[in-house]
This record gives sequence, C-alpha cells and structure tokens, in this order.
Amino acid sequence: MGFSDKQLSDDEQVIYHLHTHVKALIVPVLVLLVLAAGVGFGLGALPDDELVGTVGRWAIVIVAIVAVGVWVIWPFLTWLTTTYTITSERLITRQGVITRTGRDIPHTVINDVAYEMQLTDRILRCGTLVVSAASEQGQVRLHDVPRVHQVQLRLSELVREAHDLDERT
Repeated sequence: MGFSDKQLSDDEQVIYHLHTHVKALIVPVLVLLVLAAGVGFGLGALPDDELVGTVGRWAIVIVAIVAVGVWVIWPFLTWLTTTYTITSERLITRQGVITRTGRDIPHTVINDVAYEMQLTDRILRCGTLVVSAASEQGQVRLHDVPRVHQVQLRLSELVREAHDLDERT
C-alpha cells in the first residue's frame, strides 16, 4: 500500500512511508504453523466412523477457520493498514481495518522527537518514536517503527528546518 500523491500539497514530498515493523507478524505466523499442524493431526486422528468422523472433521475445520481469522488474518490486516508517513511538511499516521483513524501533524508544531528501544527492539532494529507536539494531544507514540533511530534523526532535521523557516518569516 503506497501513499497517494493526492494527499500531498504541491511542493510536499514523501520522505518515509512505513508500516510497523514486521515483528508484529511473528506470533501470527507461529499460530498459523501450530494450527496447521493441529488440524492435520486432528483430521488424521479421527476415526473413520461415518458420524463421528464427519462431525469431528467439520468441527475441526470450523474452529481452525475462526482461529485463523482471529489470530492470523486480523493481525495481518492491522499490520497492513497501520502506516506512518513522514513528508517534507508533516507527520501522517493512519491505522484501522474497519474504522480508519489518522493524524496529520505539521513539522512546525512538533517540539521534540525522541525514541525508545527495548532489548528486543535493539536486536530487531525498531522502536517507539515519541513525538511531542504543541497540541491538545501532547505526545504521539508510534510503536514498532522500523529503523527508528534513522527515522528520528531525519524527522528531527525536518522539524529543525521547519522551525528555522518559521522564524525567518
């Protein structure tokens, strides 16, 4: 899912368009593998008895479909629809599968850009970007940002440039 140029102003350019880190998909992939093994074992272990086998097979398949929907497909869709976009003029966040929410924060109202990294985040090279803005919402926390240190440095540069331009006018 790219970022639509229709959402940009005339001179605005996309610097980063990011999804949350792929680590969000580790658990769904493991769940899918365990479910596949469990379904295979369950279908193979059922007796060939006509009634018990047929009802049991349908029960296993239905439970597996629901489990895949809840623990695999939904997390994937959540990951796919959560994006962080940094342009030359603003920070744009979008998230939500059914109900979409988003925020646009101009660089001129951002006061501070910081990041936080847990041990696993350091290993996976991701983290939480903490953006402090002069608005009612205060801080915005963007979780699982890939290459968070690099993104934080670039966003800080853009904020500094925006403040310098704002002071000159």
